[in-house]
Amino acid sequence: MAAAPLRVAFAGTPEFAACALDAILAAGYDVPLVLTQPDRPAGRGMKLTPSPVKQLALARGIEVDQPEKLRTDEQRSRLVACAPDLLVVAAYGLILPKAVLELPRLGCINIHASLLPRWRGAAPIHRAIEAGDAETGITIMQMDEGLDTGAMLLTRRLPIQPTDTTASLHDRLATLGGECIVSALAELDTGRLTPVPQPAEGVTYAAKIGRAEATVDWTRPAVELERAMRAFDPFPGLASTLRDTVIKFWSAQVVDTQGEPGTVLAADDGGVLVACGRGALRCTVLQRPGNKRLPAGEFLRGFPVSVGERFASGEAGPA
Repeated sequence: MAAAPLRVAFAGTPEFAACALDAILAAGYDVPLVLTQPDRPAGRGMKLTPSPVKQLALARGIEVDQPEKLRTDEQRSRLVACAPDLLVVAAYGLILPKAVLELPRLGCINIHASLLPRWRGAAPIHRAIEAGDAETGITIMQMDEGLDTGAMLLTRRLPIQPTDTTASLHDRLATLGGECIVSALAELDTGRLTPVPQPAEGVTYAAKIGRAEATVDWTRPAVELERAMRAFDPFPGLASTLRDTVIKFWSAQVVDTQGEPGTVLAADDGGVLVACGRGALRCTVLQRPGNKRLPAGEFLRGFPVSVGERFASGEAGPA
């Protein structure tokens, strides 16, 4: 007699997780319950908005639970009641206590967007781009009580392109994550996946991105600022102030020239060239608060910038 199909509960919140859930459903797995974060205010009107995972689950007729935590028996009751063989976790946003980790027959596995042990933590995609890594990938990991410290079940590598932003790399990794979790599920119940402990060497932590990091320090090398610009797209952006106006920079090219950091060396349709600590950035897509991102030429027609003006460090304001 064929074994019964796996009952796979799922825990996740953003679009990255929704891609994985969609792949699991497309592969025909029984998903009796989805856990996701409570609805949060979003948009200009700050209206309570369901997560992408919740929207997908409801559209597919799957039961959804949104506990604030999973610490008490009551908060875990619906997960216990659905009796899953396995809990798949992807960017859920809650720490799973030991009682949850030990609940499913096959434990809990996580879809992590890095090549562990590099970039454990909350923002692995951003940090890989910011650091100038040549590649990243997906790790399917058996969860334990540590922060992304569990044994690895499956790893797939993905090159980081020189023009990748967090948005573009996220989308490719989300697709790869869906493919990887389906492969892992197909092999897990038959015992064909062998857990491999993470090496002790090469551990790095991907701290959550904060708005304070959006402030440009023009004394940094241009190559570092260009990477940060791509890493912080779409959030929080990289910004500086000129004439008391916060300007966000979304695309730039590194130029081998020198000047006083923050000083405008050129401003035309080709870009706004700003000196850095080493080299300069030709900023080609810019944005003022309340306006759209614009190519340099269009931006300059609405906000002229003169050679010799100097950008100051400035926090990323609304745009």
